Amino acid sequence: MPINPIYHHTEEKLKEELLWVQAAQKNPKRFAPLYDKYYEQIFRYIYQRMDDKELAFDVTSQVFLKAMNNIERYEYRGVPFSSWLYRIAKSEVYQSFRDKKAKRTVSIESFQLEGMIEEWEEDRTEDNRKVLLSIIGGLKEEEVQLVEMRYFEKRSYREIGEILELTENNAKVKTHRIINKMKKIYRKSYGQL
Repeated sequence: MPINPIYHHTEEKLKEELLWVQAAQKNPKRFAPLYDKYYEQIFRYIYQRMDDKELAFDVTSQVFLKAMNNIERYEYRGVPFSSWLYRIAKSEVYQSFRDKKAKRTVSIESFQLEGMIEEWEEDRTEDNRKVLLSIIGGLKEEEVQLVEMRYFEKRSYREIGEILELTENNAKVKTHRIINKMKKIYRKSYGQL
């Protein structure tokens, strides 16, 4: 699976980012480079899950406020700082669902679906995309996140585990189980079992 440069960093980039984090830990006014680098990614992550732009802006602001106020608690674990931000964002999105401020949404581009269908060696038709969207819409939130992070964002299992607070191996096993479950439902829809 090709690596997505938006979500992956070289060792050099990780070290540079760690310097930014350490500077922000000493002085919260030095948080700006982290905010600038990750605001758009975090906003998109939130917006894709709730499909309410104004609420997504509010939740994103809350994520960065919490991150800045708690930066001294951040511990480097060999993955991008964004993993920590995504954990905060996940928590804030869930809180928004619990508070009934937002409804869960699955927002996936058709080229992403085609890639998944292609990987399963299936014909790429509009009906296939509709079936796959329906299957994804029926998944639990954590299952959707695993599929999105691995197949659409091309994240490593290590980073997925960090974001979802799972071990790397557990992230891999859960993702494979979900994909197998999806394939089974998908093929059953077409009588291909």
